[in-house]
Amino acid sequence: MTQKMPAAQTEIRAGQKIKRKGRRRRSRELALQGLYQWFVAGGTIQAITEQLHETKEFLKTDQEYFSDLLRGVLTNLTELEKHIQVCLDRPFKELSPIEASILLLSAHEFTSYPGIPYRAIINEAVELAKSYGGADGHKYVNGVLDKLAKQLRVEELALPAKS
Repeated sequence: MTQKMPAAQTEIRAGQKIKRKGRRRRSRELALQGLYQWFVAGGTIQAITEQLHETKEFLKTDQEYFSDLLRGVLTNLTELEKHIQVCLDRPFKELSPIEASILLLSAHEFTSYPGIPYRAIINEAVELAKSYGGADGHKYVNGVLDKLAKQLRVEELALPAKS
């Protein structure tokens, strides 16, 4: 009987730990690439999606989740920007395309996926910022999302902490 490995299992090879990426993390990465492309070069949701479908990474994603992230952010851009803006120390338009994209993805997850704990969303965003953003961009993303969670996940934050 063959066992499936968990989505993000850690392997040990030659004394080194290698963390495997889960399908949702890959979906977020690909959606981040699509949003970055949209910020820098423009384009339609359909054109960006078709281009990303052709990459070898696409088959490793949760394809439905990827599509919802990209489409959800670009469809609700104005509303998501308004939520984020109140948590920023500068105008949204002054953010780097990477930081803006990560914040938009996370805001979309906060509003559209109440079943995903806000801390998991923040953690994923910080990991994206560490991988793709500037030197200390992950610290900024973390701070903004902490404020945003207090705004968008009021009920979840009111629950007693699990020990």
